[in-house]
Amino acid sequence: MHPTPRDTTLALGGEAFRRAGHELVDRIATFLDTLGEQSLTTAADPAAIRAVIDAGAPMPDQGSDPEVLLRETASHLMAHSLFNGHPQFYGYITSSPAPIGMLGDLLAAAINPNVGAWRLAPLATEIEKQAVQWIAELIGYPRDAGGLFVSGGNMANIVAFLAARVAAAGHDVHAEGAGAPGAAPLAIYASRETHTWLHKAASLSGVGTERIRWIAVDETGRLDLEDLRAHLARDRAAGVRPLMVIGTAGTVSTGVIDPLRDLAAICRDVGAWFHIDGAYGGFAAAVPGLDPDLAAIGEADSIAIDPHKWLYAPLEAGCVLVRDPAALRRTYSHHPVYYQFDAEQLNYFDYGPQNSRGFRALKVWLALKQVGRAGYAAMIAEDIRLARQLHVALEAHPAFEAATTSLSITTFRYVPADLVATVAEPATAEYLDALNRELVERIQASGRAFVSNAVVAGRYMLRACIVNFNTTAAHVEALPGIILPIARALDAEMRDG
Repeated sequence: MHPTPRDTTLALGGEAFRRAGHELVDRIATFLDTLGEQSLTTAADPAAIRAVIDAGAPMPDQGSDPEVLLRETASHLMAHSLFNGHPQFYGYITSSPAPIGMLGDLLAAAINPNVGAWRLAPLATEIEKQAVQWIAELIGYPRDAGGLFVSGGNMANIVAFLAARVAAAGHDVHAEGAGAPGAAPLAIYASRETHTWLHKAASLSGVGTERIRWIAVDETGRLDLEDLRAHLARDRAAGVRPLMVIGTAGTVSTGVIDPLRDLAAICRDVGAWFHIDGAYGGFAAAVPGLDPDLAAIGEADSIAIDPHKWLYAPLEAGCVLVRDPAALRRTYSHHPVYYQFDAEQLNYFDYGPQNSRGFRALKVWLALKQVGRAGYAAMIAEDIRLARQLHVALEAHPAFEAATTSLSITTFRYVPADLVATVAEPATAEYLDALNRELVERIQASGRAFVSNAVVAGRYMLRACIVNFNTTAAHVEALPGIILPIARALDAEMRDG
């Protein structure tokens, strides 16, 4: 039977799709080949960017040719974006995207499985399950853990937080809510360096941000164990139940790893859920002998980890792992009459907040198969080596003060030669903070490099993070020379002002 195709402007015949797709892939291939030669970002102001798409125009009544649309849109995006795959991109923790992941996203969109239930996505479900198992294996987490792919680190941490809340509450949270009458108050323990996902989780869960106990950090930025023990002792004496203790494997600002092994032991002693935010640094556990605390990842009740950071997957790709799969089902499994799926199979709507779920796992699974454990360990180790190389180069440079280096993050600041002797004086310290704050903006706008910022021991610092397989030793060695003329010109401008 060959029915007449439905007359619709949205469909593309095979030949038209092939022609448009080939042209787009060719443009992307050229873009990737020449990425390092391009400006890293556009310096246009918001009004100019909005003008590119005529942002105030009404929705068109009639359609446009799809090949022309793709051609124009590709040109606009390649001219007016921030390219986190550029070898001089050191900002935030967004990786260069793996080409196989780009193609994987295209394939996933073509099949378009709903990976919420096994029946709706049989092979996609099994691929996601295997990818979750391989990620657990890669970082030393139990291979039989529960887990699933989510949008990113915030959601991965929140999914684990809600599972911990159900486990710790002591009552039926689903029926009675977080603050049931007579229920023991809950508390969360986390260092002051913990990412702001925790504010969102405490607020959205109904536990409340006032229930967060912000634990002091030591001079290196690691969670202070004695301060944690003191907070736990005070709360237990007051009848407060510990909901969760959070350790970070790679803080956002400086890449510091908390004392995870000691935190695991403390959680066992007090009966608290031990969660690790490993969104950035968790994958460093794949590098043998890097940090003994990373070996404690396997002792956590849950961990959040981001393949779109150090597995170089295109956005979005976060992952949450929970030691006991039943903890996820107890939190998220609901079965109304219209949800009649085979309970013997893995249905991911039982494991997280989404029912309809895209095939995020495919791009990660393909890359894991392409690269393998040894390949990822080597790439992550090289990013770390390059960050340390940058730190050494900055230490040796008279115009820069190198501050910290941990995992693949290095922090530093520009210090004019005539101010070196007075950096501890309040007026100089204030000026250096203002100078380096503006310097971050100038570097980003230059299109030659992209750094972000951190505050270290009260000083405003430039921050370079390398999760980029396009960055080489030559790029790292060139960075101080890129920054220096911008910094000198800015310093002269600010002093004249």
